[in-house]
Amino acid sequence: IDNSKYVLTKIATLYAERLMNDICLVVGGIEYPAHRLILCASSEVFQVMLMNPQWSESHESRVVLQETPPCAAIFGEFIHYFYTGQIKINHAIITPLLALADKYNVKDLTSLCIKYMCDHIALAASNNQLITWYQDTLSLGHNLVAQACQDFFKWNFETVAKTQDFCNCSPEILTKLLQWNDLVVTNEITLYNHVVRWLELQRQNLIDGQMAEDKLESYMEQVVHQVISQIRFPMMTPRQLAELLLSPLTTKYKEFFIEKMAIGMSFHSNQRERVLEIAEDEAGRLQFTPRLYTSDTYSSTLAVDNFSSIPYYHTRTLVFSSLAGLADHMGEGTCDWVIDLNPKGVWFPKFQLIVWQGTIEVPESVLSTVRLSITCKDIVDDYFKVKIGLLVMGIQDGIEVVLKVVEKNHYFSVEERVLNLDNVIPFSELNTNVVNNDVPKKVKTKYLVGPDRDTLKLHIIIAPLADVSSIQPQIDTLIS
Repeated sequence: IDNSKYVLTKIATLYAERLMNDICLVVGGIEYPAHRLILCASSEVFQVMLMNPQWSESHESRVVLQETPPCAAIFGEFIHYFYTGQIKINHAIITPLLALADKYNVKDLTSLCIKYMCDHIALAASNNQLITWYQDTLSLGHNLVAQACQDFFKWNFETVAKTQDFCNCSPEILTKLLQWNDLVVTNEITLYNHVVRWLELQRQNLIDGQMAEDKLESYMEQVVHQVISQIRFPMMTPRQLAELLLSPLTTKYKEFFIEKMAIGMSFHSNQRERVLEIAEDEAGRLQFTPRLYTSDTYSSTLAVDNFSSIPYYHTRTLVFSSLAGLADHMGEGTCDWVIDLNPKGVWFPKFQLIVWQGTIEVPESVLSTVRLSITCKDIVDDYFKVKIGLLVMGIQDGIEVVLKVVEKNHYFSVEERVLNLDNVIPFSELNTNVVNNDVPKKVKTKYLVGPDRDTLKLHIIIAPLADVSSIQPQIDTLIS
């Protein structure tokens, strides 16, 4: 016999109808009659506060709690959860709710909040909440959510940069974000333009806050130097660098910008001595390192339509070209690439291996992996050093976003022209119906996009690396 719902209803009625309450919590001037037993059973903090004789609240029947306005606004729903185990969560209230769950050590509610946030990062971004979620979870120490927000910010930067929420990003966080190599943008000039817009918004916010003009100018100069120093001017074309001379920001901070732009021109004109001087430390080498640029210069898209209908071990092929050099002095030569994608596993048929003793039959084998093979068709020198980026598109909250990024520096040579990347998407997550026959076909994996959620979509980025580019792995740690 299971009559738990009836028992829960009776407990919820105690709160809803204010029956037999023995304590009253006061938050923001509003009274919330409650029961010590329920509060102490639900929260370790309330247990200590109301049961420990050393706390004055343990002797009181009316306890005033100090909460921030956002937390005070949802305090009733927070206490209601203690009685029912139910609460309506949305992107607008999740951060104050998490703050309350943390403050009163309600571990089960904390876990629910964290799961909700990890599952709805795209929703937060589309509702101008991503930066708030990111900065709040960083400060609260919820690294799982903060990491998910940080990855979304890096991999969907232009989407976030176009929102009103972008101006809420602190200078410290933006500065560190701009140091990452796996920042996904169309090109460096596009990134620069978004940063300029952010600077304009910072200035306007300070003006609206009535900061004194002399302090405002001093502060803005400091922020401009701090943030713009992370822009990789050598990754802009000479024409783009020349057009920056007309920018009002360049005019305002002319000496600073001329120095940065000169580094870019030194790289493009092969002023070797100056380039080597800049590249003496890691910060300098980052200036000559491409990010994950999605422009046609370095990337192409591979889409597999009607994914559910393609056979096992199917191979989809893409051929495209990318620039062979980063610097203008290297010319406009290109390199041809052949991309082979096996989204439903790899099959090796049996074959006869001839050895000196005779022949050996090698049995067939199957790899349950999502494999991407990259073949370099043009190698002129002994080796060709490149940066490879794979952007895996997917759906979250009904929005198409970059869900996963695979990044790798690699040396191709005449002897080794092929690079195999396995498990670029978890096989079991992409092929749910193959792995688990019990999963209904209508259940769609998050890695399929399109109107019918039946298209696998990847962006492949292959950019050359210069001898002065950074090849030091960047550990994916949280910005702090």
